[in-house]
Amino acid sequence: MEEEMLQQLRSKATELLLREEWIQAINVYSQLISLCQQNLSQPHRTSDPADRLSKLHKSLYLAFSNRADARSRLRDFDVAIEDCERALEIEGTHYKALLCKGKILLNLNRYSDASHCFQKALFDNQSNGSSETLQGYLDRCKKLEFQSKTGAFDLSEWVLNGFKGKSPELAEFIGSVEIKRSENIGGRGLFTTKNVEAGTLLFVTRAVATGRGILPEPGEDADESARLVMWKDFIDKIVEASMKCGRTYRLICTLSSGEREEDLGVPDISLFRPEAGELVFTKEKPDMGEILSILDLNSLTEDAISATVLGRNKEYSGVGLWILASFINHSCNPNARRLHVGDHMMVHASRDIKAGEEITFAYFDVLVPLRKRREMSKTWGFQCNCKRCRFEEVFGCREELREIEMVLEFGGSDKGALVFKLEEWMKKWVAKGKEKGYLRASFWAMYSEVFKSEKSMRRWGRRMPTIGAVAESVAEAVGADERVVQTMAAEGLSKSSDGGSTAEMERAMKLGRGICSKAMKKQATRAYIELCLVQD
Repeated sequence: MEEEMLQQLRSKATELLLREEWIQAINVYSQLISLCQQNLSQPHRTSDPADRLSKLHKSLYLAFSNRADARSRLRDFDVAIEDCERALEIEGTHYKALLCKGKILLNLNRYSDASHCFQKALFDNQSNGSSETLQGYLDRCKKLEFQSKTGAFDLSEWVLNGFKGKSPELAEFIGSVEIKRSENIGGRGLFTTKNVEAGTLLFVTRAVATGRGILPEPGEDADESARLVMWKDFIDKIVEASMKCGRTYRLICTLSSGEREEDLGVPDISLFRPEAGELVFTKEKPDMGEILSILDLNSLTEDAISATVLGRNKEYSGVGLWILASFINHSCNPNARRLHVGDHMMVHASRDIKAGEEITFAYFDVLVPLRKRREMSKTWGFQCNCKRCRFEEVFGCREELREIEMVLEFGGSDKGALVFKLEEWMKKWVAKGKEKGYLRASFWAMYSEVFKSEKSMRRWGRRMPTIGAVAESVAEAVGADERVVQTMAAEGLSKSSDGGSTAEMERAMKLGRGICSKAMKKQATRAYIELCLVQD
């Protein structure tokens, strides 16, 4: 009778597993585990035949292993790891438990530990016919561990293939950065620990969760409803991830909820390195109020360029929580950019950064005048006080700049004349270096329209700085931006009927490093820029 019940539970659990009914399978395997443990704990079992005890032990470790598999499918990694460990305590070379544990560790970015599990599984007699699969996992571990240690990523093949197919698999990587108190902005921020040049990869991090969808045009009745549905789905994913992984919840809780920022501790950067964390954390019940406050303050949208370049619908919208990236503050003269690749975010220097300098990126479009930037910053609940904003706050009072803004707002003027006037005024005001870049960035739409117009260039071109000089000035002041590089690249391509190199295109390629990072080689960077031109 007892053996019959065990067999019924085994058959039912196996059927549920094959049908991918994970929750039901977990419940039945839990019953099977409980029954096996009860039988093994009975005193009279010591006199049972060896094969009878062996069968019970085998049923037990197989149940633990299969329950681990089902739990891992639901991304309940903490308890899945515990099940793997309990299976391996009974049978240390059990192939399925080693494989399951290795895959979980790989998903948790613990590449060395995962590799150890796959290596051990290779020597298991049960792995006959599975060596090719295991070798594939070992190769992945080796590649990802190399990326995580060196930051040597190469997206070139993916870019040259037109971003088709699945996005490349990336490891998490943390470069020469640390979290410190931000004296300029307040609260905490991310800083470099050494000098880095434009294009240098600062870190790569995977989202805790993302919410994505194609939304109706703004203003339509269905727009707000669709956004609320996407936001609710995103919150549910974050809460689920927090409940299933103690480490994830603790990392989320390092972020600000908007209250008593000055009392928050400064976490050590090692906390964010997966290989340095504990394997299993004690469960904590997530505080919904705290999570909602954290998400409201720290969630980031996927920028429009990522959506456009990847061929998504223009109404595509995405939101996610990338924990380490949430420590980066806004600046209107940012020195870093983010590039979305699947659920990963790659953050790299968009211009040269000195050791000890705070890393910043733009929360909104910074190629607009100060007044518009002030309006946009209000929606984020702050007012930017960076060097550029302080400079423009003084210069913005000048009657000449207000005149340009008014003319641009109402349209119908010769933009070439306005650019010429601004350049002449900057000479008069003795604006130098980055100061010129700040003002050119604020009126970039005006410059861009002139540079793209043959008529304007014929009339004003000789009396204005070249497109290359303006683009480099803007990039030095506010970091590289697709629109600036696109304009320069378009000029370069138009001057070369066979698509060959021109001075403008070469300079665009150089600035492209600040957009694409060193993760793209020269040929891929050019392909990326040209794709942006097509999408523009």
